[in-house]
Amino acid sequence: MKIICIGRNYREHARELNNPVPENPVFFLKPETALLRRNRPFHYPDFSQDIHYETEIVVRIGKAGKNIDLKDAHNYFDGVGIGLDLTARDIQQKAKEKGLPWTQAKGFDGAAPLSRFLPKNEFPELNDIRFHLNKNGETVQKGNTAEMIFPFCELISHISRFITLKPGDLIFTGTPAGVGAIRKGDCLEAYLENKRMLRCVVK
Repeated sequence: MKIICIGRNYREHARELNNPVPENPVFFLKPETALLRRNRPFHYPDFSQDIHYETEIVVRIGKAGKNIDLKDAHNYFDGVGIGLDLTARDIQQKAKEKGLPWTQAKGFDGAAPLSRFLPKNEFPELNDIRFHLNKNGETVQKGNTAEMIFPFCELISHISRFITLKPGDLIFTGTPAGVGAIRKGDCLEAYLENKRMLRCVVK
């Protein structure tokens, strides 16, 4: 099982981090050990002092595919959920400055809290799904899949040119503006539409 994460898929988020808007999807991988399921707490590691939340819609691949045609891509995912791409921003910044990979900043244990999945046919319009994150009861991020630079099907088609997709693979589809730091004691709650899907306490 692969965790494929999309970077800079919302224009306002790219702007808030002073990054250029990409012409093609940008993606990176997290290891399976990054997953944090069933609302388990996130334990703040000792190697970072500046971990940020990034709330993202997650799609689950339902069947294997390689070089998937854009018009067929909707047949290759079967579930929609929500997750957090936790990022050690201090480590990431040092890596950026040296032109090094971001794996340590993005792929550490517990860096991908993940909700359960809903069947995609529960959503009347996949390109109009609202989602948001509350931190300690206050809404800190809001997004809508309509704001994505590259929608689900474009992501699946593009990724499959480089990496064969298999059932159970996960695609974290990018985060909107509003990312910020977490601290011990914070409670993060992520919603699809108005349904709470994920709760994660920072310890």
